[in-house]
Amino acid sequence: MTVDTVMGMVRDRPIVIFSRTTCCMSHTVKALISSYGANPTVYELDEMPDGNAIEQALLQLGCRQAVPAVFIGQRLVGGTNELMSLQVRGNLVPLLRQAGAIWV
Repeated sequence: MTVDTVMGMVRDRPIVIFSRTTCCMSHTVKALISSYGANPTVYELDEMPDGNAIEQALLQLGCRQAVPAVFIGQRLVGGTNELMSLQVRGNLVPLLRQAGAIWV
């Protein structure tokens, strides 16, 4: 699995979250984004045969931890800390709007 493959999974989707079903921080990130009415594409790496390879590619892209990894507008935003920082600063909703993930 290469970085190009991961970027292909993100292409043409306003929001993509790479997650694990057992990760509480992944759950928190999915709940926060969904609370704004966005419908993210979610890849549960522990349910995918090539999940470990995708994790390695995410680390190569610069994620400090492989999950959760959030892409908004085909750009890597980061993990939980980065997403919460955007939320606290009031920048998350404008970013979701700009990506076409929400309209209100």
